[in-house]
Amino acid sequence: MEFFKLCSRKESTEEILGKNSVEEEGKENTDITQALSKLTEPTSVPIPKLSVSNMVHSARKRIRRHRRLDQSPLNNDVLNSILLYLFPDAALDKSDTSEAKATQSNPGGKHNQDKDTEDYNLFNLLKSAPSDSLTYRLALCICLVNFYHGGVRAVAHLWQEFVLEMRYRWENNCLIYGLAAGSPDLRCCLLHQKLQMLNCCIEHKKARDESRKEGGRDKKETTSCENGLLGPDSGRAGGSGGSPGKSWDSWSDSEDEFYECLSDTEEMKEAPAEGAKGAKSKPDGRLQPHGKLTLLNSDEPLYIPITQEPAPMTEDLLEEQSEVLAKLGTSAEGAHLRARMQSACLLSDMESFKAANPGCTLEDFVRWYSPRDYVEEEVTDETGQTVVRGNLSARMQIPGNMWVEAWETAKATPARRQKRLFDDTKEAERVLHYLAVQKAADLTRHLLPCALHAAVLKVKEEESVEDIPSVRKAIQQVTSHASKLLRHPNPDYKKLEETINQLMVVETIIARARSLKAKFGLGKGEKGDKGVDPDDLEKFVGSLLEEPEVAVIGAGRGPAGSIIHKLFVSAQRLADSSDEAALLAPLEDDPGRVGGSDDRKPMGGGSGVPDFPPPAGREILLRTCVPRPAPYSKALPQRLFCVLMREEFRLAGAFSSDTSFF
Repeated sequence: MEFFKLCSRKESTEEILGKNSVEEEGKENTDITQALSKLTEPTSVPIPKLSVSNMVHSARKRIRRHRRLDQSPLNNDVLNSILLYLFPDAALDKSDTSEAKATQSNPGGKHNQDKDTEDYNLFNLLKSAPSDSLTYRLALCICLVNFYHGGVRAVAHLWQEFVLEMRYRWENNCLIYGLAAGSPDLRCCLLHQKLQMLNCCIEHKKARDESRKEGGRDKKETTSCENGLLGPDSGRAGGSGGSPGKSWDSWSDSEDEFYECLSDTEEMKEAPAEGAKGAKSKPDGRLQPHGKLTLLNSDEPLYIPITQEPAPMTEDLLEEQSEVLAKLGTSAEGAHLRARMQSACLLSDMESFKAANPGCTLEDFVRWYSPRDYVEEEVTDETGQTVVRGNLSARMQIPGNMWVEAWETAKATPARRQKRLFDDTKEAERVLHYLAVQKAADLTRHLLPCALHAAVLKVKEEESVEDIPSVRKAIQQVTSHASKLLRHPNPDYKKLEETINQLMVVETIIARARSLKAKFGLGKGEKGDKGVDPDDLEKFVGSLLEEPEVAVIGAGRGPAGSIIHKLFVSAQRLADSSDEAALLAPLEDDPGRVGGSDDRKPMGGGSGVPDFPPPAGREILLRTCVPRPAPYSKALPQRLFCVLMREEFRLAGAFSSDTSFF
């Protein structure tokens, strides 16, 4: 409930933590949002020192310096332990790549069979995050920090450190621990999708940098071989190899990109030269042959091309895209523009297919991309032989078909030289900006499904130990109600508060059950009194939890009544005695009770403490069955109830009569 109260806070992270360090002296150097503008300003400082990374690092240092001046909400030891819990891969030896990869692939230590259980898939109902994910652990840490370590200021502090860690991992190509590989899972909460999107960006950037380095090494080896043929001193005289003694890894990103563009330019120059000689264009970007299929116009095998993966998207990006497409209207021009916007991936695949299969046709592409749109049928040719011929489907032959237009405009370009469908740099900066501007209330709303998820799992775990049917049913109702609320784009927070209150009631029932079992000697490792059936006591405790009134079998001398009497005696001693030794003495050794636990009368000597507290009132209940209104009428139940208290009394009667003949 304390975590839920953060939803009403309106302050930003900077306002909660105090004066924004970005607004201090040196504003022109510390403003992260103006980092790109600073890169374009004329300056005498070397360009490498004006990178976006250096601008962010400079701002980060000033943020931490500002925190040292003011008291940090979170202790360094607490903060480091939390960050280590969130990112345990930071403690692994980076040289041990096998262990790091194994930990990344199985972050929570869960087995595959555990992921098929109902409890693990509970995140699908509540739209939260898997219980072994980073988002789930972050929600637990935020709740813990808010309750025990400083409230909303500690939450803002931890969130700022988390965002800085995300920035660091993006800049240094470190995958985010505790996130499943692949595109964002739309079944999860939006924050989890954003973190998955950032992880996708890191994966793409890391793969691109590695391929760039491999290409650079191959090019360097080729250049060194050519220089070796010219002579030992040719490397010094020529200027093609760059500065001597400098490894490929030491070149900056800008030099890498220039090198890659230069190689592409050389390939572009070689293409017209080959075309001028009348030779067929060289295939590029082939992945593998497509079975036994061959091109329709030749006997060349049909190759599956290397294509770009579709851009991953989160649910908010999908919503923005659908709004843009809807605004285009229903006119012919709008429909055509909408189709062109949606065919970017199709055009990229066509260009890759043309590059991998020179001389191919649209029919060849359709046979690979959409086999259902290529219809084959047996026909008889002019010689009377039966042959199989194929044609495009009817929808592919409609005038103005988008596939035909895209095929005509597509150029033979391999995927590595195409414009990227997924701009990982742009998307990563969008995610990092989205994370940085989140307020404490926004963060709470994002993590509330995960907090409820954790609460339900914990209550289920505790209920499985106590085995309370009413609690089991209440958990199912709470889960169903929360699932309906959390799947709404703008959930009703008053109803969510009611759901949280229901969970608190369930926790109270479980605590009562545990307390009653301990008091009646039903706890683990406890031995009950001899001659007492534990099953009877368990049924009695279960009835206390489930029913409003329970009959005590055997009254005060039965097994349950004896324990209840001891509880009352202990409570009376605790309330009326100030002697600690008397409180700690066993009940059977009390000198005022010579008759033991079976004697209910307080003795005049000794402590003189009564066994029971003074009664607040006296209840008298009379029940009978008598014939009314005549002696020969049917006997029916009659009831008279009386309550006598110090300042008032009440009488209540319920009388019945036979109305068959009266």
